[in-house]
Amino acid sequence: MFKSFEPNKIFAITSKAPKYVLFLFIVVLTIGLTEALILSPEDYKQSHAVRIMYVHVPSAWISLGIFSFLALFSVGSFIFKNKNFSLISKSLAPSGFVFNIIALVTGAIWGKPTWGTWWAWDARITSMLILALFYALYLLAWRIYGDKEQVIKITSIIAILGAVNVPITKFSVDWWNTLHQSASVNVLSNTSIHISMLIPLGIMTAAFTLFSLLIFLMKYNTELIKVKNKGLDRL
Repeated sequence: MFKSFEPNKIFAITSKAPKYVLFLFIVVLTIGLTEALILSPEDYKQSHAVRIMYVHVPSAWISLGIFSFLALFSVGSFIFKNKNFSLISKSLAPSGFVFNIIALVTGAIWGKPTWGTWWAWDARITSMLILALFYALYLLAWRIYGDKEQVIKITSIIAILGAVNVPITKFSVDWWNTLHQSASVNVLSNTSIHISMLIPLGIMTAAFTLFSLLIFLMKYNTELIKVKNKGLDRL
């Protein structure tokens, strides 16, 4: 069934989507910022510095999630030999890398008032830095290699190898003694964060997810246009 992907049919759908996603993003972001900066309470220990969480945490979640998808589509590219999977991965990577950098920068800003230092070679921070390096290698490979078949293989290998770092990053605070606090939001167990902070955190996560989707669609449409310009009817 994966052989049925055709650039013209896909582009007819994805070319119309960005304007709707942009509208939703603006609405959700406005609500999220209002909740995060005005309505949510300050922390009894960290005071207003805790508001960095509403940017830092969603950025970290999204960067980890996108890289997981990169690895998944890379495996699919190997198994099904469908180039559309590599186009999807290539289009996802830029927003994942941006959110990875945002997570690192906001983590450093948050670390200064809470830990007394901008940077510590903490297990979570170090593994996030390694993830950024994998992102950079992945994007750089697309820039360096001209041969299409070769670059698909190389980037797929990078994504699959980098995926090993995803669970390490996620569980680093549980496996090692780190400065970074353990997870406050748990899907399979009790969430320790108060509902007054959980709601804006969820809304900001939704806003950032919409933004990453918007960047993906813009990049993906560009890639489909390149395919159409080459006169190809199928990927």
